[in-house]
Amino acid sequence: MTGNLGQSSLRGKRRSGDPMSAYDSLPAPLRLWLSEAALPWSPASARRLWSKSRAKGLTEEETLASLNVAEAKTLARDRHSTLIDFNQQN
Repeated sequence: MTGNLGQSSLRGKRRSGDPMSAYDSLPAPLRLWLSEAALPWSPASARRLWSKSRAKGLTEEETLASLNVAEAKTLARDRHSTLIDFNQQN
């Protein structure tokens, strides 16, 4: 089942629980980031990265930047991704 996930070579995972309830319990900045993310992040994995970054003392902006880096690394592994890594062009 691919549904609205698009074409990707990345392995999908089954989820248990209520994903909308988990999403609604996320901090507002993280929910906004997820709504604009290129990948279909699970609320659990997004919360895990958010919590680790915040525990390290990162600001919300730094935490969101670290999520962008994590997403870029994941997209780099996806052979079907059409997004360009501008850092590698220079």
